[in-house]
Amino acid sequence: MGSSAPRRSAEPRFGRIVTVLAAVAALVTAARTGPCAAHEPDDRLPAAVTMDFVPPPPGSYPLHAIMRAPDGPVLDRDGRRLPLRHFTSGKITLLGFIYTSCADPRGCPLTSQVFHTVRHRVSEDPELRERVRLVSLSFDPARDTPAVMRHYAAGVPRNGVEWAFLTTELPRTLVPLLDGFGQDVRVELDARGRPAGPLAHVLKVFLIDERAVVREIYTTSYLFTEVILNDIKTLRLEDTMPRRAAP
Repeated sequence: MGSSAPRRSAEPRFGRIVTVLAAVAALVTAARTGPCAAHEPDDRLPAAVTMDFVPPPPGSYPLHAIMRAPDGPVLDRDGRRLPLRHFTSGKITLLGFIYTSCADPRGCPLTSQVFHTVRHRVSEDPELRERVRLVSLSFDPARDTPAVMRHYAAGVPRNGVEWAFLTTELPRTLVPLLDGFGQDVRVELDARGRPAGPLAHVLKVFLIDERAVVREIYTTSYLFTEVILNDIKTLRLEDTMPRRAAP
């Protein structure tokens, strides 16, 4: 699992930053569509994918440090302005980028489904429930305001395993986070330069340790609850081992 995670160069990708900034900024004039609540059953979801392998047991493999999670200002669902590091350190964190009007069944709805399952399983484990958090961070700040994120999170209890629903104030505060995580986002424009379709993105979910270091990156083909839980338990087992140096 540690070896499956993509690695990325530390060099800034200025071309992609400009593309993402233009795309996200263009969404300010896009037509508003209503978000699905994160808890609502979604008939767009495909049938569950069955793993064709047995994941190795926790602690039997390394999860190497990939990169430090970026930091920057975000807004929680109550509109409070906080640094992202508030949500990526101190606990083992599972973070995924989403947008509430996403209609791709293999994208944001799948992420939400997996997060719900992971949250339920973690809540049943006394060794994990106070040490794990989930974070859903929108990359559509023009439409996903704190109020929209609050509606999206309406069915997720605030007590129990922490699940933060975050957005940003402006595209310029979002873009450094996208680039820091290596999360690509694109939008098709019409002849007049207006958004002509939904946001296009590659599903990525990041497993972050208590020191805000990314340790695994999951994509659609590898986003399995059992794999994620074993990786979380592997990070917990590191508490009994010497600490690695952060990259």
